[in-house]
Amino acid sequence: MLGRRSRAYKAALAALAAAAAFVCGPAGAECTLIDDMREYASTQVQREDERRLALASAELARELERRGMAPGPGDVTRCWVQKVSNLILNINVEVRSETGAARYRGSVDIRGNADEAWLRGVRRLAENLDEQRRAPR
Repeated sequence: MLGRRSRAYKAALAALAAAAAFVCGPAGAECTLIDDMREYASTQVQREDERRLALASAELARELERRGMAPGPGDVTRCWVQKVSNLILNINVEVRSETGAARYRGSVDIRGNADEAWLRGVRRLAENLDEQRRAPR
């Protein structure tokens, strides 16, 4: 019973962390990390995760800018990376207008915890968002 409560508690904390990820202007998005095992990771692994978050955030900002999708001054942007394991990660982004209407949102799963895997995931996420934006409704 305690195990189920612990998992539910961790899931609730992850949801709250994602919901409070960040608000940004046109400069771009800084992704946050959700990792239930972070407290058990070495200092080196934690530094690598922080560096990859910065790398992914910068790449996301470049990709959105390049595609004409950069968040505007009043937009609310949330970006988070959920680290399920060192093999499975999920990158998410959501941009809402000042009124709260979703401009775009998306998610990609990546396999691997290396710089190139994160960058490839961010590029694919931006590509998917651009395709959604261009699709007839």
